[in-house]
Amino acid sequence: MAELRAAEIGVGAERVLIAEGAITEERYLRALSIWHGLPFEPFDGRTRRDCPLPDERMVEAATSGMLPLTIGGDPKVIVAPLLSDTRRLIRLVASGSELTQRIRITTAARMRHFVVQHGADEMERRAVDALRSRRPDLSAAGLRPNLLALVVLAGAAALAAWTAPDTTMMVTEVALGLVFVAWTALRLLGALSERLVRQHPRVVTPDHALPIYTVVAALYRETAAVEGLMRALDRLDYPKEKLQAILAVEPDDEATLDALKQCKPGAFEIVFSPKGEPRTKPKALNAALPFVRGRFVAVYDAEDRPDPDQLRLAYESFAANDARLACIQARLTIDNTSDSWLTRMFTAEYAGLFDVLLPGLARWLTPLPLGGSSNHFRTDVLREVGAWDPFNVTEDADLGMRLARFGYRTAVIASTTYEEAPARFRSWLRQRTRWNKGWLQTWLVHMRSPARLMREMGPTGFTVFQLLVGGTVLAALVHLLFIIQLIWTLATGSTEANAGMLAFSMASLAAGYSISMIVGAIGLWRRRLMGCAWVLALMPIYWLMLSLAAWRAVAQLMFDPYGWEKTEHGLAKTSRLSAHETVPLSPD
Repeated sequence: MAELRAAEIGVGAERVLIAEGAITEERYLRALSIWHGLPFEPFDGRTRRDCPLPDERMVEAATSGMLPLTIGGDPKVIVAPLLSDTRRLIRLVASGSELTQRIRITTAARMRHFVVQHGADEMERRAVDALRSRRPDLSAAGLRPNLLALVVLAGAAALAAWTAPDTTMMVTEVALGLVFVAWTALRLLGALSERLVRQHPRVVTPDHALPIYTVVAALYRETAAVEGLMRALDRLDYPKEKLQAILAVEPDDEATLDALKQCKPGAFEIVFSPKGEPRTKPKALNAALPFVRGRFVAVYDAEDRPDPDQLRLAYESFAANDARLACIQARLTIDNTSDSWLTRMFTAEYAGLFDVLLPGLARWLTPLPLGGSSNHFRTDVLREVGAWDPFNVTEDADLGMRLARFGYRTAVIASTTYEEAPARFRSWLRQRTRWNKGWLQTWLVHMRSPARLMREMGPTGFTVFQLLVGGTVLAALVHLLFIIQLIWTLATGSTEANAGMLAFSMASLAAGYSISMIVGAIGLWRRRLMGCAWVLALMPIYWLMLSLAAWRAVAQLMFDPYGWEKTEHGLAKTSRLSAHETVPLSPD
């Protein structure tokens, strides 16, 4: 049976047996070494001096599964057969090549342990400094708002307000209002454009033609979510023999490590994130990247539950497009919708964003700020653009913009990943503060050279970037100012004198509320979740909460720019998936 399966999917029979748990990789490779007279290398007692390569090349060698060692004064090549590569090794031995006299066999796990142990400094440098050293202009490292400039700007604004209060207020309100209106108009444009996306018939790829695919998840204090994540990965409709799962874990997170030990052995590889600062998710993902063997790599969060066929759909989208399509975003939705009014609003918000706005913008080939999970990349392109910025707390949005600057495209596919949303205000506020802070970081980083950004993104991309990244935060900040101005005008009884500005502010607010509600309603309809559309009536309250998070983010950006307020998972009380509420997206 194993041979039939192996022939069907184009791998060696040993990969089938290992994937099914019939035999461990180490047991198989030890038997292989005896059969072919190739010594097994356990790396016991090996030191850094035994490897002649510098740290940087040693890490790269581990990626390829071939590492030179000097053993007893003789040069050897330690080979860790990676997925289908075992067959090539067998053919080499059978050919009688003189090289086989220098070969020793080991497991990928043992080689990875040696490299991580003795190349810790290089691993940390890659995880922390790879982008900063290559393109410091694209890294958020060292990015802090100029407090002196802010003070000067505030002083100038105060002086203008003192000397010409009416004119200053009018100019400010009009400028901010126009930005606010433009931001809402972009959302409406995305909603209308999505219907223009052509749906092509799916061409199912046979298993033998599928490439190796890697799935990566960064885990920190995720004890409650580990079991569910493992079940979700196990349900993926992709040949297990061609699927590599890497979990990036903090070395001091013993609770999560203990939970992983209870899972199926060999189902995943563990890579430890370097101990140094910053202690962020993107740094952990960067630590895992050297060990990614797939042509394509997907990033998931601990609480994610992707559709089983998502990897296939992503690969088929890559295969149907040219190499400039470097990233595919799956659509995110909330699983614990019924937990509270906040999770219902989160559901409506995600439905508007991932089922309406982003697919519409993708139609126009504009830059897209990626969601934090269910991102699928061409591995070589991900490495080319510098991977994730460990100093940006919304590394996803930043990476989406950087891909666009390098000339690559992002698409959205009709595949769903279910996530857990915070049900309590405190957790929600911490999460949204981090998101707003990261969007501010992203905007400041890419606006270091506006002229260059314009050249690389083009006028349309530049405009979308301003409205989608900078405008999202600005709209939240401005909303509170509009509300304060409205209350002040009504409280002071100066409605007649400020009738024009009052009408403009109210019209801007009404437009913002209405378009957000329309986009959210369209998304809920497509998700067949109109039963919770009533929550959209609370949009004014929700926007005040967004404003609070935005202003809190501004304060954190000045005093704690790299602080990561972690969102706790495993607290959901309800689940649409568990209730068998999973339904396909409605046709456009």
